[in-house]
Amino acid sequence: MSHKSLIRKKFLAKRKKRYFQIKEKFFNPLIRLLKKEKKTISNISIYYPSFYEVDVLKILDLKFFNKINFLLPKIKKNNSLDFFKWKKNNSLNLSSYGVPEPINSIKTTPDMILVPLLAYDKNKNRIGYGKGFYDKYLMKFLNKKRRILTVGVAFSFQKYHNLPVNNKDYKLDYIITEKGIF
Repeated sequence: MSHKSLIRKKFLAKRKKRYFQIKEKFFNPLIRLLKKEKKTISNISIYYPSFYEVDVLKILDLKFFNKINFLLPKIKKNNSLDFFKWKKNNSLNLSSYGVPEPINSIKTTPDMILVPLLAYDKNKNRIGYGKGFYDKYLMKFLNKKRRILTVGVAFSFQKYHNLPVNNKDYKLDYIITEKGIF
């Protein structure tokens, strides 16, 4: 079993044992960041929480985000991602991974992606579930010189001292936890 696989297993079990609900104030540091950003953010990709991930759906209830288009990822047959507009009460289908995905929606490129993760480190590296969906998507835009703001979402106990990374891993711009954003 690879070092990354062991880290994934450890943090999935740890998150399951220590999962807790977040309050809306969890997103206050993100709001402050967006107010400072010079770039207009109109399309934010979130994820539908599963496997004890941070419940980012609470962001939909915050007044600050009323004029934002929210997107959800959809996994394509070739194991890549696309993002589609989604509103809180729109219908969803379960993917083959058991993750809710939008139905009959408009494919859109996000300006910002809230990225789920199993572990992160002080250098803003992340380990996800091992398929590289987000890494591949983000690398595609990096190669086109298009910048998408990336914010990893986690609990503070998911921090790891120094994650193993390679040239296929995409470094995040920020990490947000219940203790703030860095």
